[in-house]
Amino acid sequence: MTINEKTVSTDDANKERRANMPLIVSLAEWTDAWGKMLVKEKASTRAQDALAAERRRMPWMAVEKAYEFEGPQGKVGLADLFEGRRQLIVYRAFFEPGVYGWPDHACRGCSLGADQVSNLAHLNARDTTLVYASRAPQADIERLKARMGWKMPWYTFEGTFDADFGVDEWHGHNVFFRDGNQIFRTYFTNNRGDEALGTTWSYLDITPLGRQEVWEDSPEGYPQTQTYKWWNWKDNYEANAAPDAKWVEVSDIGEAAFRKSNAGAKK
Repeated sequence: MTINEKTVSTDDANKERRANMPLIVSLAEWTDAWGKMLVKEKASTRAQDALAAERRRMPWMAVEKAYEFEGPQGKVGLADLFEGRRQLIVYRAFFEPGVYGWPDHACRGCSLGADQVSNLAHLNARDTTLVYASRAPQADIERLKARMGWKMPWYTFEGTFDADFGVDEWHGHNVFFRDGNQIFRTYFTNNRGDEALGTTWSYLDITPLGRQEVWEDSPEGYPQTQTYKWWNWKDNYEANAAPDAKWVEVSDIGEAAFRKSNAGAKK
């Protein structure tokens, strides 16, 4: 019989617990400990929001060199990777001869990261495209994507793209912004900066426009819409469509309840 299968006092439970287990406490004590942790977690969240705001104010670097990629439809340039959107995130994944796992698999770390990538429809709805790029031929990339169930656009590059953007010897995400015909590099992250990426929010937080919601601290004139209102089912986004009236009503009620709960917790 385990501790959870019988009624015991917290003192008895603590006598029976393994040496490496935390203390077993009452509901009131657990709630108090959780509340103290929550204060620190909220402070961490606000610090991350402040970092994202600072990231949106980073200087940009003009990309003057022409880069060529091979895609499913043939040769394309860096501008084509945007797929008509303004923001582009490029992840260099190691899949090529000499990489452990070739030709059946890409790098284990890069593959774990690819498994984390969420549905791209939500990212696309915020004018942002995510692509992967490797040195492997397209035939091998398409075979790998089919085997692993990955859906992101994945290009083959040659030349010095990897060396020019800090991903020749290690993985990393480069972020670009397109203004007409001019492309700018706006951000770069690698090493442990890569491991938490994969969600819609983590990707948007490294882009120059951010999540584009009104609560964010962004430079004046940046595009922003009401929080929650643009959210949609992944198969229901339409270009330039107004927010669904019923969803606006539902989200307003939820937001009001959320804010009331937070206000009560602060008293």
